[in-house]
Amino acid sequence: MSGLYLAISTVVWNFGEGHHIFRVLDTAPFGRRTRVEGTGSLGKVTSKLTQALCWLLFLAWLPATTQAHPPQREISRSPHGPLAIPCENCHNAASWRPIRAVPEFDHNKTTYPLRGMHEKVQCMQCHSKPIFTNVGKNCQDCHADIHQRKMGTNCAQCHTVQGWNIAVQQVKDHQNRFPLLGAHAAVQCEDCHRSAAVGQFQGLSTACNSCHMRDFQQAKSPDHVAGQFPQTCNSCHSFDGWLGATINHSAPPISFPLTNGHANVPCLNCHVGSNFNLQIAATDCGHSGCHLTTWQQTTNPKHSAAATVFPLATCSTCHNTVSWLTANFDHATTGFPLANSHQMAPAGKVTACTDCHINNNYNLQISPTDCGNSQCHLTTWQQTNNPTHSAAGAPFGAANCATCHNPTLWTNVVFNHAATGWALTGSHQLAPAGKVMACTDCHMGNNYTLTAANTDCYFCHQTAWNTTPSFGGNVPNHITAGFPTSLCSTCHDTVLWTNGKFDHATTGFPLQGPHMTPPRTAVTGAIGPMVNACTDCHLGGNYTTGYPATDCYGCHQSYFTNAQNYGATVPNHVAASYPTACIACHTTYVTTAWLGAVFNHTYFRIPHHGSVCSDCHLVPTNYLIFSCINCHTQPTAHQPGMSHPSVGGRYVYGATTCYTCHKG
Repeated sequence: MSGLYLAISTVVWNFGEGHHIFRVLDTAPFGRRTRVEGTGSLGKVTSKLTQALCWLLFLAWLPATTQAHPPQREISRSPHGPLAIPCENCHNAASWRPIRAVPEFDHNKTTYPLRGMHEKVQCMQCHSKPIFTNVGKNCQDCHADIHQRKMGTNCAQCHTVQGWNIAVQQVKDHQNRFPLLGAHAAVQCEDCHRSAAVGQFQGLSTACNSCHMRDFQQAKSPDHVAGQFPQTCNSCHSFDGWLGATINHSAPPISFPLTNGHANVPCLNCHVGSNFNLQIAATDCGHSGCHLTTWQQTTNPKHSAAATVFPLATCSTCHNTVSWLTANFDHATTGFPLANSHQMAPAGKVTACTDCHINNNYNLQISPTDCGNSQCHLTTWQQTNNPTHSAAGAPFGAANCATCHNPTLWTNVVFNHAATGWALTGSHQLAPAGKVMACTDCHMGNNYTLTAANTDCYFCHQTAWNTTPSFGGNVPNHITAGFPTSLCSTCHDTVLWTNGKFDHATTGFPLQGPHMTPPRTAVTGAIGPMVNACTDCHLGGNYTTGYPATDCYGCHQSYFTNAQNYGATVPNHVAASYPTACIACHTTYVTTAWLGAVFNHTYFRIPHHGSVCSDCHLVPTNYLIFSCINCHTQPTAHQPGMSHPSVGGRYVYGATTCYTCHKG
């Protein structure tokens, strides 16, 4: 046990009658000399003896102390119970009380750290008993419930360790039937819950007037009491503030939406005398007490003079809430829409309603087509001269202006002439589309009562019809030809008078091939000139029905009588007694004229080995006579033993015998 030091301050021995006290004045490791002072007979004892005695006493004392006595903590008689801190942390050497001003104790290491106002509380205010662990941790363990148990036992739902005074934001359980929203969130509890902590906290009315009745009674703009406002404040006010109230003016029972110019008008401008019980429809501006004077002062038009047309109760028909002066009336609702020039300037030419509604007459019963009788265009109608409407009869009646005129431009007349049964096409149109300069070019003497009997061309084109003899060219003399004056359109169209085109097919004799006037289709085999003018056929200008005859011989007699002169293969039609029905052979005259004749040799097929007509028809004047033996000259061709033995003795050699069996 090297390094062990023995520290003995006082040793008391008791020997019989006397008391001898030895005090070891030095402290040293075993084996060192120690100075001992003493009294009595043992004062002179040697140092070794002293050391021996001390050693024996130490050995005897050591086991007893280690085995018989528990640690000081366990046998402590401290009034604080098991408090494992030195006493001097709180007490001083002079006295147990009072304790130190600043005890050396870390309360954060306990189960209840001190925060907020608790940090400034003296220990004895909470620890009234010496056993410190016997103190509760709930608020009511130290604080009396002045709310009389109305708010429950959880003080922390409203209060904090910072102090008893609270803010509304700290009231965490107010989300019940009356949440604190808007301005209510900044109100102290006692402002609503009167008498502070002992006030009423449960069953308090949530109606606005329970707190704001004084505000309701003192409201002057508008005066809520005089206006008999209901005490349902939340209809207009919000939680955000008493001021800045809004009302849904569009919803029942008001049903009067505030838009545009009405949106920012002070309430009393309409609710005169705090009359908030108005029963005015949104369209009844005149009776509202707001616009009655304005309605009475109108001049263009003067509403009061036409009260049936501009009644007080229908102001919104024309006016809107943007601007009282920018009236917009839908004139189409009257059955007379305003379009183009009838619109108000600058869109149209009307400068004021009174331009049409003369003398403030808004009871007009005029149809949109009756321009003449509308007192607007009657003078204009009377002054017309091309044509003179007043003298032109019913088609130009004052009630029919819209038939020709439109509201864009009065002088820009468009008349549908086709509605009369006589459409204007080609040159009949007004210039520049056609050649007519004015209606009177046709309607002479201002006669607009023409009927179908007057619409034949001759009525207007008589001069042209009478001058046809001098036109020349292909134009026939209509007078001498006896052309009917009612059938001009049979040949003429409305594009060009001189460009007449007659459909010859309507006569039963269509013009084809060489019968056509130039230009014509290609024709070959013509003899002499082809048709170049109508008079080539209509000799002497004779266009009477049935002349000329439509059979070929009527025009082509010279060709018929001189046919043999037009080619070696052309038979003499006269000598052969050909019928004058030329078309029987000249079937292709449209493209081949005369020389393309084709005869239908019905009983004998031709051509026959390159022969011509005269090879068989030996009598040129009679083609009914023919002979086979002119070419077939062998009379013994069918003797017995030849190729036709069956013929036998019935065979007779004669001019037409061959034809009996041979057909070509």
